[in-house]
Amino acid sequence: MTIAVVILNWNGKTLLEQFLPSVVAFSKEARIYVADNASTDDSITFLETHYPDITVIENLENGGYAKGYNDALKHINEDIICLLNSDVEVTKNWLIPILRAYNTDPETAIIQPMILDFITKEKFEYAGAAGGYIDKYGYPFCRGRIFNTIEDDTNQYGDAEIFWASGACFFIKNEVFKTLGGFDESFFAHMEEIDLCWRAHNNNLKVNYISEAVVYHVGGATLLSTNPKKTYLNFRNSLFTMTKNAYGNLFLLIFTRLVLDGLAAIQFLVKFKLEFIWSILKAHLSFYKNLSRLLKQRKSATQLPNYFKTKSIVYQYYLKGKTEFNRL
Repeated sequence: MTIAVVILNWNGKTLLEQFLPSVVAFSKEARIYVADNASTDDSITFLETHYPDITVIENLENGGYAKGYNDALKHINEDIICLLNSDVEVTKNWLIPILRAYNTDPETAIIQPMILDFITKEKFEYAGAAGGYIDKYGYPFCRGRIFNTIEDDTNQYGDAEIFWASGACFFIKNEVFKTLGGFDESFFAHMEEIDLCWRAHNNNLKVNYISEAVVYHVGGATLLSTNPKKTYLNFRNSLFTMTKNAYGNLFLLIFTRLVLDGLAAIQFLVKFKLEFIWSILKAHLSFYKNLSRLLKQRKSATQLPNYFKTKSIVYQYYLKGKTEFNRL
């Protein structure tokens, strides 16, 4: 099977300078693309000068992660697509176990490698760690990372079927991406990969984690976790995802989520982080504004039960003190 590595870039020349060398050195099995989201720096000049063999796809606007990849992937014909953040360092032979998995298991649609922290390499990285799961109310967590508690990698998490793969390093069959309709562009950025994986789950497709493939992710290079905009996108897009895809009584799910999000806002109030409270409020206002569209999307799709690993990760983590995945 042919494979393409596609790096989305927006004014990221510095990141390309730092991280492209490992991708070029260790990705001989793939064709490498950079999808540029209408950068205003000299990213494209840098690529044309130093990496003439890399194919540059120039998007007409900065549509964020979702639209950026949707636009770029229309031009890519390889069987497997790796969506790779520009702040990821890959390792020798990282693609070989991925290709082996696709070639031996035709039911596998999406794959995530092990994602470790670029700075502290013995720790998992927040964005995906050893593969993602979700609770009944749409809160995501990972093997190796629950909320802000991040585990050391001690080989405790092997290959497994997971619920969602991180967009930091996300492998998907080209035909599956197109069949599912790509990313939901209303998300702009954050959690669009969870929405896509949830739709894959609802279509009985498999998402797998392959531990032998390892990458190192900086995380927050585009939008820091301390940025209120990131809080806004995460809370809003999580509500979008749950409304579209979750099985069961939607009214009760949304009501419970609103209560839990309110508790999160109280935490920010105690810490005098008023801008984050405003981010949560804006997220909910945007959710109400988009609710009609989301309900139409829900009506046109299938929702399958048994999507969640635990009923409430908030309860497990904050009230029962289960901060590690293996304790759930």
